Amino acid sequence: MAVLNRPGFIGRSIHRLDSKGRIRIPAKFRDVLQKNYTDALVLVPFGLYIAAYPPEAWRELIDSNTSKLSEFLPDHRSFLRFVGSVDECDFDNQGRVLIPPHLREEAGLGQELVLAGALTNFEIWDKGAWEVQDEKDRRERPKIMESVAAATRS
Repeated sequence: MAVLNRPGFIGRSIHRLDSKGRIRIPAKFRDVLQKNYTDALVLVPFGLYIAAYPPEAWRELIDSNTSKLSEFLPDHRSFLRFVGSVDECDFDNQGRVLIPPHLREEAGLGQELVLAGALTNFEIWDKGAWEVQDEKDRRERPKIMESVAAATRS
């Protein structure tokens, strides 16, 4: 789906993990990948959710944010380890991706998941954790909108 004339992930849907830890990616998200990127995903753990990036978008994000880091500074080194230890996953012939067990555990994923578009990527949440976060986001939306408006004016 093209968002503002750029490919992007929008919308959300509920899915179930199968017994092997695989999830079917929604057709509209898969379409964005197939038409604009490599048909694969980079899965990045972010606490209570996993961010799923097209490999090219992940590479661009990392290249633009690591060029000035020093391997000699401990915090920088830790960050480089984090970004270097993500999982790149290919689709099987049924359009599913295996979420590695360590990522499922780290994000606390159960059987029911929410896949939520975030423009340049999409997020994979445990349904219960998503509902808590979504409620918090709804309550704080006016403050969030003000913060985003202030950041874009600078």
